[in-house]
Amino acid sequence: MGERLRTVVADDHYLVREGTRRLLELSGEVSVVGAVGDADELLDAVRRLAPDVVVTDIRMPGGAWRAGFEGIDAAHRVHAEHPGIGVVVLSQYSDALFAFELFKHGTEGFAYLLKDRVGDLEELLGAIRAVASGGSVIDPKVVEGLLARRAVRAEQEELTPRERDVLREMARGRSNGGIARALHLSVSSVEKNVNAIFTKLGLENSGDVHRRVAAVLAYLGP
Repeated sequence: MGERLRTVVADDHYLVREGTRRLLELSGEVSVVGAVGDADELLDAVRRLAPDVVVTDIRMPGGAWRAGFEGIDAAHRVHAEHPGIGVVVLSQYSDALFAFELFKHGTEGFAYLLKDRVGDLEELLGAIRAVASGGSVIDPKVVEGLLARRAVRAEQEELTPRERDVLREMARGRSNGGIARALHLSVSSVEKNVNAIFTKLGLENSGDVHRRVAAVLAYLGP
């Protein structure tokens, strides 16, 4: 096992903050070097502790931040000052508008997960690993809701059920190999589906993880 990923956790609820910290520490993959209660403290901790990843709640009342968007605004500030630090935003909102707000300046190094993912350790760790390496993740429940709502403009654009499955896994930041394992497919079958998705959507095929998530956003966007 390599070095643990140095992480700062931000949440204004003490029990949630400490529970997240303890859960991550017990994983053996993460070292929580700071746990703070608001966006101002988060920025201070990032400057002092230079973590690899930040895990922050979307809402942290107080301070001169947009109400309800404190975590997202702090995430953008972290990236502006420290581009190499990955940020996972935990949210209670499945409305995709909040995810688009996070990704509006780019997707690299950002993840948007629903808060119940804290209880799914592997999902949370997967997002932390992804943003630490410059990848991106969108919560599959957010993607699911968008897929259900999106009106297909033309028959030739419609994705098959298998292609939709692959699209959801792409949104999680998974590589073709990871998608193959998750869906019990061969890598060649996944590659075929990925190529079909990009062709139908008129998007450039790319092996770059954060660009693949950007393609998901382009497809699911308003």
